[in-house]
Formats: sequence, C-alpha cells, structure tokens
Amino acid sequence: MPAPVGRNREGAAAEGGDGMSIDRYALVSRHNPVLTEVDECSPLSVGNGNFAYTADITGMQTLYETYEQVLPLCTMAQWGWHTTPVSAERYAYSPDEVEMTGYPYRGRTVRYASEKKKGNEAVYDWLRQNPHRLNLARIGLVWNGGQIRPDRITGIRQELNLYEGILDSRFMLDGEDCRILTAVAGERDAVGFTIRSELLGRGLAVEIAFPYGSPDISASDWEREEAHSTELLTEDEHVAVLRRTLDRDGYEVTVGLEGAGLEAVGRHRFLVTAGAGRSVIGLTAEFRKTGTASPAEERKPLTTEEVFLASRAYFCEFWEKGGAIDLHRSRDSRAPELERRIVLSRYLLAIQSAGSVPPAETGLTCNSWYGKAHLEMYFWHEAYLPLWNHTRLLTRSLDWFLRHLPQARQNAARNGFRGARWPKMVAEDAIDSPSSIATLLVWQQPHLIYMLEMAYQSLGQQKREFLEKYYPLVKETADFMADFAAYNEERGVYELLPPLIPVQENHRPEDTRNPAFEVEYWQYTLRLAVRWAGRLGEPCPDAWQTVSEHMAPMAAEDGCYLAHDGCRDSYGEFAHDHPSMLCAYGVIDGGRTDPEIMENSLRRVEKVWDYSSLWGWDFAVMAMTAVRLGRPEHAIRLLLADTPKNTYVTSGNNFQKGRNDLPLYLPGNGSLLLAATLMTAGYPGSGPLPGFPKDGQWEVEFEGINPFPC
Repeated sequence: MPAPVGRNREGAAAEGGDGMSIDRYALVSRHNPVLTEVDECSPLSVGNGNFAYTADITGMQTLYETYEQVLPLCTMAQWGWHTTPVSAERYAYSPDEVEMTGYPYRGRTVRYASEKKKGNEAVYDWLRQNPHRLNLARIGLVWNGGQIRPDRITGIRQELNLYEGILDSRFMLDGEDCRILTAVAGERDAVGFTIRSELLGRGLAVEIAFPYGSPDISASDWEREEAHSTELLTEDEHVAVLRRTLDRDGYEVTVGLEGAGLEAVGRHRFLVTAGAGRSVIGLTAEFRKTGTASPAEERKPLTTEEVFLASRAYFCEFWEKGGAIDLHRSRDSRAPELERRIVLSRYLLAIQSAGSVPPAETGLTCNSWYGKAHLEMYFWHEAYLPLWNHTRLLTRSLDWFLRHLPQARQNAARNGFRGARWPKMVAEDAIDSPSSIATLLVWQQPHLIYMLEMAYQSLGQQKREFLEKYYPLVKETADFMADFAAYNEERGVYELLPPLIPVQENHRPEDTRNPAFEVEYWQYTLRLAVRWAGRLGEPCPDAWQTVSEHMAPMAAEDGCYLAHDGCRDSYGEFAHDHPSMLCAYGVIDGGRTDPEIMENSLRRVEKVWDYSSLWGWDFAVMAMTAVRLGRPEHAIRLLLADTPKNTYVTSGNNFQKGRNDLPLYLPGNGSLLLAATLMTAGYPGSGPLPGFPKDGQWEVEFEGINPFPC
C-alpha cells in the first residue's frame, strides 16, 4: 500500500494526500553539488550500486596524487577483488590455520579467531587482508604524457546532475577552456566521458593506468609492475580490449574510442589521443571479470551516448519511483540543510551501497578495512531501501546471503550451534575474518529478519513469492539465534552469554552479558520469524517463540538502562563509542521498553557522553529515540548536531573528521535516511510526521515512504 503524502502546515499534521505529487526533479536538482575549487575531502562519484568511478574537479582522475592522501580516487566494482599470494610457493592460507582463542561457555569451550597468537601472526594478518577490493584503473588527463599540477587549473565549475547521474566539469587548463561530461551506465560496469578542449591534439590526452592490488585505502600498488600483466588483445579505430591478470584474479576492459586512438606507453599505461584536428572526443571503458562475457560482447563497446542515456534512465526511475521528502516550504532555517543531506544520502547510497554484495563502510569509493563488508553495518547501509520503495535494489544483496548460507551454517557449526551465524567482516566470499572484535560480535544476526520484514511490508502482489524465496534466511538465522540464547533456570529467562562483544565495542567479551539492544532485538525478530512461518504455513520451531517470550530484559539502574547486565559504570568509564542502549527504542520498539527509563537514558547520554567518540549513525539513533519519546524538536537538534563525526561535506558524504582511514562513512548517510523515515512516515500508532515540531515553522511533504514495522 503506498504511503500517504504528509503535510504539516501551521503545526497541524494531516494524514493522506490531496493529489499533490512532489516535483522530484526540482527537489533533487536544487541540491546538485557544485565545486569551484579543488576539494580533496569531497570528490564526486558516479555509479550504479555495482560499479563506481570517483573523480576530481576535472571529472576524471587527473589530480590523483593531490587527492591520494585524503580520499583516493578509485574505480571499483562489486566483483573487483584481489588476493595477494602468501609466497611464491603458496597461494593462500586456510581459515582452519588460524590459532583460535578458547572461551568457557555453558560447560564447554567455544573458539574464535580473536587473538593474534605468537607464531601465527602471518596467517592471522593474511586472512584479515585477503581478498581485498581492487582499484580497477586510473583514468585521467595528462599533458605530454606527464601529470598535470593543480595550479595549472583555474576557472573551475563542476556540477553533479543528481537527477541524471551525470558529472559536468568545466575548467581552464593554462587559460584554455575544457569541459568533460562523466557518467556510468545504469546497469553495466561502464564509465563514459565526453571531452571538449582545443588542447586535444596539442599535448592534452587521457591516460588509462592499471595498478597491482593492495589492501590499503587506495586499493592500489603502483610499484610492483612485474607482479601483474596488461595485455592488448585487440584494437581497431573504434575499440581496444585489454586483459588484466593479477595472480589468480583477472578482468577485461573494453575501451570505446570516438575520434581518438589508443597506444601503449608503458607496461600498464595507455594513452588515448585525439585524432587530427579534433577538439571533441568520446571515451568509454567497460569492465568485466574474466569469464563473465562472450568474446563478441567484449569486443562491442558502449558509445558515450549509450552510457549517458543509460545513466539518465536509471536515475530518472530511481528518483521518480522511490520515496521523497520535500522541506523547501519550511521556514525553519535548518530545513534546507536537512533536505540536502537526505537527497545526497539517497544518491550516494544508490551508487555505493545498493549492489550485489553487502557494502564496505566506504562503499565503492576506496578501501576501508581492506574493502570488506561489515555485516553489522548492513542495516545502516540498506535498511532504508524497502521503506523508500526500493525493495528491488535490496534484493541484489539479499541474494548474496542466500548464496552464502552454507558458509554461515559452517560458521555456526564450528562452535556447536544450529542454524546460520552471519559473520561481521567479510569479502564477497563470506568467510569470517580474524579480528579481536569481528568474530565475537552478534548484533548483525537479527538484521536479516528485520529487513526482510520491512521488504515484505513494502510489497504488493509478490508477497507470497517473496516469502518463499527468502524464508530460508529467516529460518536459518532464527535457528541460530534461538540456540545461541541460554536458559537461566534461576531467573526463568533466556540470556545472551559471554563471550560476546556488543554494539558498543569497548566492553570485554568475557564480561558482556545480556547487552541492552541485543536482548530486545533478539526477542523482537524471533517473534517476526514466528510470524513468517505462520504466513507460509510452515512448522514453527517451539524454541523461536519460547525464547522470544522469555528473553532477558534490559538491565536498569538509577532509572537508566545499562549497556549490559552488571555494567554499573555505563555512564562513566564506558561513556564513549556507541550509546547502544538507545537502539533498543530508537531502532525498534519491541514492546518492553519503559519510555520514562529510556528518556532518562537519553538525557544521561547527552550529559556525560564523549561526543568525539560517537560515529555518524549514533546521532540518528539518538534522534530516532527522541522521536519515539515525542520530542521532535530535540530529534532535529540531535540529527544535525554540529560535531566532527556528524559533518556532511559538499558531496554529501558523512565525513569522519579525525579518521584518516575513514574519510567517508556511508552508515552515517543510511542512518540519516532511517531517521528521516521515522520522522515522516512514523511507526505503528504514531500518525504521520512525528519527528517535526508543530510550531508553524515546518511544512513537510512526503510520499512513497512506508512506516517502520514497529
């Protein structure tokens, strides 16, 4: 059922629409990012969720070295991974070779790859860093084959057309006008450029260069030229096909040439130069993993016109069919910035996080944690999708979970548990990475059930088919969760016992018992699993309902919820990192939270917490908690808090100041969209627009957005 258009005029919220449809083009276009100078913190990207290209102010990767130390310029695909061989004699280590740490658990020993053991360091580190995501190519302007300095570029005006996904870059090089249009094809891993300049043929050319793989943030090693190969398979006046081989990994690049030619100028470097007398050239580059296309397809390049048309079609559908929030009639001075963050977050997550593999925290921009996904962040990246009418995009990565159920079952069985245990830190292979935190984290387990319920609620006629396809994920996940919970006969409750690390990762795994958010999340999503079985007429394991109905409550003391049982210093020694007790009301309302105690907890967090230690999504959690507590003004203030980790730069990225390894943080963008959802469409019983003050300063229109399921 489509969500209503909501309006809030003169403090009165009205449910249902009046036939008015939000002008999506106007809404989106007024937030097109515009750059007039080099900004290493805010390069602009084009992409489609499975492939992305990040550009400097020339619309290409011309100033690669200038940006490299702040935010590297990469070309990345969801399939683009590289594994560095262990040695000349051996390709890989096996996860079975990691020396495990044993922990007592219910009269037995469970083992996790949490500590780096002496003598086992090489195995531990190699498995953490491999496979790592790969920078597929650097494509940028050069002058007479050499790099162009930033001081030669003036008159900059670069605008990203969000509605079409096309980057328009205008500048002067040595006083001569240049213009470059850049886009990615909507459904193919191809980037296209139209380049206009009288300098073409007079020294200005395009260089395509290929690095070796690296786990570093740049995903590039430019020194080891002998470790990989680039072979020119075929070439004529319109197309060149290149084959890349990096150890056992490989891909092909089909280069389309319009008014230009290609020549090799180094082992892994090629120049694209304009034909005689030409001031306009076109260039496309389509990337494919080796073995995924027929030779005929490889040799047929996309034209620049086809790339730009595909980009326009893709984004027009994205904006027109998805949800929208329009705040431009509001008189509150914060409305334009909130609307900007919402629009840009939608674009960034569409091109960076809505792909066939769960995303890394920096998406397809550069490498964070070797480019591996953190599955506890999957919720923040993609949970908004079904709520904003983009369930189709969510199914891209849901299918990855279906494919990797065997690995998740094995992960659970390793310590004697039933069902599927989802790891935290993984590459596309779904193999758990050694980590002092990752292997012991558990709050990613319920995500799938909650997000599948969101998707189910968003669907119309296809609900039965959706239930049948994804029920195995619900069943296997719920089986593990029910088995992982331990019955305490004395208390008559099921508990989450050590060793585990909670959302707030600064607690010792041996000390953590019944963390606040996790126990609420467990009981609520197991209840959803029961509901899914009922919808399909499937036999429901008794344990799902029993554990859900008898899950341990959140611990409280002095009128506030604690981080976990016995953690009396939750608001003292542990008042940093994520204030995760707030998630138990902001993210979900499982029906057991005392609003008065939660309000006390929120106030206490605001008073004593180390704000510099908060992450981008913490501000959304605090805001969502305030919304459910009926404090909309407070919610907006929290959501837009002026602190280093809550900064949103020109590109729209949630920039994490103080983190050189994390120059952007997409979970912050995703959490913002979830907060905006709660503030507009609300939750059961809230009515529309619960997150905006009824003070006459806010006029809010929204459509195509579904409420939270709880």
